[in-house]
Amino acid sequence: QVQLVESGGGLVQAGGSLRLSCAASGNIFNIMGWYRQAPGKERELVARITGGTSTIYGDAVKGRFTISRDYGKNTVYLQMSSLKPEDTAVYYCNAKFDKYSVGYWGQGTQVTVSS
Repeated sequence: QVQLVESGGGLVQAGGSLRLSCAASGNIFNIMGWYRQAPGKERELVARITGGTSTIYGDAVKGRFTISRDYGKNTVYLQMSSLKPEDTAVYYCNAKFDKYSVGYWGQGTQVTVSS
């Protein structure tokens, strides 16, 4: 019933930029975020936004990625700059009503950064 649709992934050279989008159907979520998982590694937090302004970032992406949201479109964005090969992973959108609620996941979008 809840649907999260990611877009914007692709292939980019090191140092380049990409913007990911995640559109949620119907529901308005207080907390939305991005996670990523590379082959052989566990899923890790990339960025999270609570409400419209409170954000946290994973240590690996601080200073390079920015999360934001558009309430009118019920969409969260992840602006990725200065991309590194280590950023290569499947990026997943996550949404929940509050920290005590179960989270919903999108299908993921592949980001590949070449050297």
